[in-house]
Amino acid sequence: MGLFKMRKESFKAFLKRKDIEFSAKRYGIDALGAMAQGLFASLLIGTILSTIGTQFNIAIFNEMGDFAKTVAGSAMSVAIGFALKAPPLVLFSLVAVGWAANSLGGAGGPLAVLLITIVSAELGKAVSKETKVDILVTPLTVIISGALLSHFCAPAIGVAASYVGNAIMWATEQRPFVMGIIVSVVVGIALTLPISSAAICAALSLTGLAGGAAVAGCCAQMIGFAVMSFKENRWGGLLAQGIGTSMLQMGNIVKNPKIWIPPTLASAITGPVATCIFKMEMNGAAISSGMGTCGFVGQIGVYTGWVNDIASGAKSAITAFDWVGLILISFVLPAVLSLVFSLILRKIGWIKENDLKLDL
Repeated sequence: MGLFKMRKESFKAFLKRKDIEFSAKRYGIDALGAMAQGLFASLLIGTILSTIGTQFNIAIFNEMGDFAKTVAGSAMSVAIGFALKAPPLVLFSLVAVGWAANSLGGAGGPLAVLLITIVSAELGKAVSKETKVDILVTPLTVIISGALLSHFCAPAIGVAASYVGNAIMWATEQRPFVMGIIVSVVVGIALTLPISSAAICAALSLTGLAGGAAVAGCCAQMIGFAVMSFKENRWGGLLAQGIGTSMLQMGNIVKNPKIWIPPTLASAITGPVATCIFKMEMNGAAISSGMGTCGFVGQIGVYTGWVNDIASGAKSAITAFDWVGLILISFVLPAVLSLVFSLILRKIGWIKENDLKLDL
């Protein structure tokens, strides 16, 4: 019993020394959020560059876009490794792991990259600087483990992620009103929580009508909080939340959860408006579905989808109705609805002075 306890304590000490932490925060928040940044800095930026190149017939932009999109797997993997505080040799070796997992994971590549990178990075951290030939042992451990996991697991992970994503998109097509509400509210809430709605949408390859509902939900949270807190935070808060992130309000939400009601109710309205009235689809990069108005990435994603649909023959032209829908769902309705709901809650005392105040 004493030997078991000693071994157990030694193992804990080893994990602490290696900074290996088995926790939901480390993997579900830190790693997931970093993955979204890696995807943003590669696939999403590449898509934007390619769209500019196509629209304005600038070949060099198409070339730059292709370069950026090609390294998406590696970018995600390195970003995850950075979040896991991987040492340099581990971090550099993850380039190969990310490429393998994303390539073999198919449409569910981002989820495969997340899961496989976590395992390979932690294994690499465990052996890092434990031998005199660390320059060989650490990269070999990371790359071999990552390559094997990619070969045997990535395709299955990709199929599972695609199945879930396709099921959500199919359900939204069949029941646009109900699913418009569900997708909009859930993804919008995920955006404000300290997890990554963008990474979730990317992992599930959430596009189409469901992607449009997701964009609506994210916009409702960001624009909603930005407008309803204008009294406390003025222009700095409007910009920080409106084109930054509504996650800034999490501290205030913990203190008074009722402040979350107005933008969430707004998302429950804008979601079905997007799916049932304007039939707004997000057919750009899936990560855009979970970005909302952050850098106007959600809107760029919708526009990119329009361009792609025209190129493929699925859409004849971008109409005034399309633009009206995008503007209403992204900006006007979230602002008006959230403000009205917040004024009601302020009047009944559920939201008090400075409940939405940010330290900017």
